[in-house]
Amino acid sequence: MRIRARSTVPLAGLAAAAALALTACGGDGKDGAHAGGAATATSLPPVPKVSPGQVRPLVGRWVGPAKDYFVFKADGTGAWKRGDQTLWSGQAIPEGDGRFRFSWQGGDPQSGTYWGVRLAQDGRSLVFAGTNQTYTKAKG
Repeated sequence: MRIRARSTVPLAGLAAAAALALTACGGDGKDGAHAGGAATATSLPPVPKVSPGQVRPLVGRWVGPAKDYFVFKADGTGAWKRGDQTLWSGQAIPEGDGRFRFSWQGGDPQSGTYWGVRLAQDGRSLVFAGTNQTYTKAKG
């Protein structure tokens, strides 16, 4: 006998719940510290040095459909936020062809295609692979 569960939670709610679960596991990207404040060990390789030229197309604020947004600085550091809550913060790591993966707990995951973004060819939008949502670049 097969039992199927039916969900009434909207996709955006699931994405936010997944992000919160990831954050609770320690996704702030700062020296292995996690949301609870204790240091955790990571077996990930160190984050490579990123030059401003490598991340220039990513710099700015990118607004999503669920009132969340990404913001990236010229040094490649960034954050994913919703309201006052930080869902992720760390380093964008260029992969080429408009793709960037994100650091995790201060390390470079080097895999996990869901944890990064892909810029559109026109540079005005990006897709976050974690939720498959499109974010548009804010003006100014």
